[in-house]
Amino acid sequence: MISDIQQDAATRMGKSIDALKHEFSKIRTGRAHPSLLEQISVSYYGTDSALSQVANIAVEDARTLTITPWEKGMVQAIEKAILKSDLGLNPSTNGMTIRIPLPALTEERRRGLVKVVKHESENGRVAIRNIRRDANSEINKALKEKMISEDEARAAEEKIQKLTDQYVKEVEKLLEVKEADLLSI
Repeated sequence: MISDIQQDAATRMGKSIDALKHEFSKIRTGRAHPSLLEQISVSYYGTDSALSQVANIAVEDARTLTITPWEKGMVQAIEKAILKSDLGLNPSTNGMTIRIPLPALTEERRRGLVKVVKHESENGRVAIRNIRRDANSEINKALKEKMISEDEARAAEEKIQKLTDQYVKEVEKLLEVKEADLLSI
């Protein structure tokens, strides 16, 4: 019973860390990475599709992405979708290949991105604390139903707290790494 609650909490906290990593990958650091274009969707035969499903996205060098559509007719649609996105990128086309040079980040923009990263990490910490609250309420419910003793409940809550502290430290480490990455030139 208690081990199931702890296992569920650990799994959910791990998923919160994965979600935070995914959010961090969307925030660009000045280096080209295919995940920058992940949220862009392109109209493909009347259906909105992810850019990665209609084209190959590759890193040409540290500041340039290249996109090679599967079909020649998709070049203009992809270019239009990139221009419409709020990423501030200017694609240039030569035949079947779209090149996207990534501009260097200004100091002001870097500071703004650090604030975004801090906000996302706070959301991660809140999610982990909410999972702790849920686990503790399940433990208290089991205690009220006399399924476990008070000592077992106290020990289980301590383990849940240690688990929470461990995952919050992981969020802090991720934040430090991303912040250092954003502030490095």
